Amino acid sequence: MAESRIEKDSLGEIAVPKNKYYGSSTSRSLKYFSVGEHIMPIEVIRAYGIIKKATAEANYELKKLSKEKKDLIVKVADEVINGILDDHFPLSIWQTGSGTQTNMNVNEVIANRAIELANGVIGSKSPIHPNDDVNMSQSSNDTFPTAMHISAAETVHKKLLPSLHSMHAELCKKVKEFEHIIKVGRTHLMDAVPISLGQEFSGYASQIEDDIKRIEFAVDGLYELAIGGTAVGTGINAHPKFSELVVKKIATYTKLPFRKAKNFFAQLAAHDALVFMSGALKTCATSLMKIANDIRWMGSGPRCGLNELILPVNEPGSSI
Repeated sequence: MAESRIEKDSLGEIAVPKNKYYGSSTSRSLKYFSVGEHIMPIEVIRAYGIIKKATAEANYELKKLSKEKKDLIVKVADEVINGILDDHFPLSIWQTGSGTQTNMNVNEVIANRAIELANGVIGSKSPIHPNDDVNMSQSSNDTFPTAMHISAAETVHKKLLPSLHSMHAELCKKVKEFEHIIKVGRTHLMDAVPISLGQEFSGYASQIEDDIKRIEFAVDGLYELAIGGTAVGTGINAHPKFSELVVKKIATYTKLPFRKAKNFFAQLAAHDALVFMSGALKTCATSLMKIANDIRWMGSGPRCGLNELILPVNEPGSSI
């Protein structure tokens, strides 16, 4: 069993593994919300690193945080962004609805790692306090929705859209390659009238093209960020210029056009932009399922199926 240190909070003392940077809030969550095996996606943690870096720099520029504290927080936030501290974020996705425990997990890890860099005593909350310094001008209620939007938007741009553009390009190649291959068109699997294989694949290419447009339209809603709304949307405990400054920094770090939410109350109380994106993703998934099933049918056989397409062999087949 790992050696422990004792950390204190408003509820009293609790043991924390000595080899971890997280603190009392994270330890309590691990104890009382030990539900399932799904932990918080690392993309959300990375987004939190971006938020904590931006907020520290903004608070420094607004003369609320000293340069020494800002430099320490930014240095550790960069470690979070770069995945160096991934092992210190163990919390389940099944936790309080506001994401308070994950926000505190990030605050504690950044604070304790910063304390270590400053040659202080881990868990002492000096010279960096997880709430007063790392979480300055913030609440779980505005940082967690912001982290969800950043992580979703980045994943769409870095992974999903490049994959869909690549797939669309390959399908367009097949349209040209197959344009002179004439086959039977079918309705409900029954022979109908002639069609070229290229025309059939042009339908697939068009579906993916439309899915790309739908996703690009939906992602615009994710560019609105809740940061600066703090606890309930009023911006209490944050400088009036805090939100604009933080959002500009996040946009610079990510190279994505994030903007301040036009209404903090909506962004804190609902997640309509994420629901809208979910709809676009479901539509894309439906397109992919339809394309895959068509190809599966056309490749069935070889003796007793349609046997129109020869698909690459990737497994022996039935064990019988």
